[in-house]
Amino acid sequence: MSGFDFTDKVMLVTGGAGGIGSAMCRRFASGGARCVVVDIDAARAERTADELPGTGHLGIGCDVLDRSQVERLFDLVGDTYGRLDVLVNNVGMTSTERFDVRSVESIEREITLNLTSPLIATRIAIPLLQASRDARVVTTVSLGGIFPLGETPIYTASKFGLRGAMLSIGLDLRSKGILAGSVLPSATDTRMLRQEAVDGGNSMQFQDRPQQPADVVAAVVGLLDRPRLEAYARTGESWLVRFAMLAPNLLPKVLPLFRGRGDRGMARYLEDLRRRGLANRVDDRWELVEEA
Repeated sequence: MSGFDFTDKVMLVTGGAGGIGSAMCRRFASGGARCVVVDIDAARAERTADELPGTGHLGIGCDVLDRSQVERLFDLVGDTYGRLDVLVNNVGMTSTERFDVRSVESIEREITLNLTSPLIATRIAIPLLQASRDARVVTTVSLGGIFPLGETPIYTASKFGLRGAMLSIGLDLRSKGILAGSVLPSATDTRMLRQEAVDGGNSMQFQDRPQQPADVVAAVVGLLDRPRLEAYARTGESWLVRFAMLAPNLLPKVLPLFRGRGDRGMARYLEDLRRRGLANRVDDRWELVEEA
């Protein structure tokens, strides 16, 4: 049995209509929580909320890059529920465009979405969290917040920064009655990873078979059960990347040793997507099949 009592908890999840976010919401709702599903796509957010077990859920469209929309979001939560028990910062993005060719605007957008927006959301949510008797903040970071990914330096920068910020926030808010921690998953089978694979992204993250959203959800529930600053969906991988960062100057020599395994892993993943009807090979290139 879970040590964290979800019953009647008000739990808000950004990116809540995505693969990981919707899986979180289903788990929370099945335990008796009232979920606020936040997504840039309002229709998807509302549909996800409508499909959750239990009652009292909300699906809200919100562009977290727009501070006025974020302020209205938390005003609505306050008007509806009067408090917020758990804020889950889950929204994020990545791009396979290489650093030397991508636009400055795309760099700014990715940094703002992945790093700045969770900090702003957490700050704006503080009064509602303080109205809770058991306030929590959970942030989805990434093992990319520990280990540099050469093909996706902006994602790495944002996740390195987010990890550090959330460690600091966790230390600061603990004395103020709010427990904050982060979950650091590795590659997870979501639409974002599928897009990265068909676009020829970083193959290093395919050393092992991608985990499932349910694995990340389990890590989140574990963090709620036993509050701490960080939790990992795959503990073995976390030890490997942390060990590797003890000598970062060796990375240029070490990484090529793993490149072949990663390339083979990504090829297997793409074939798995094809078998599942999620990707096709067209004219010597891969394309995602849009899900209904």
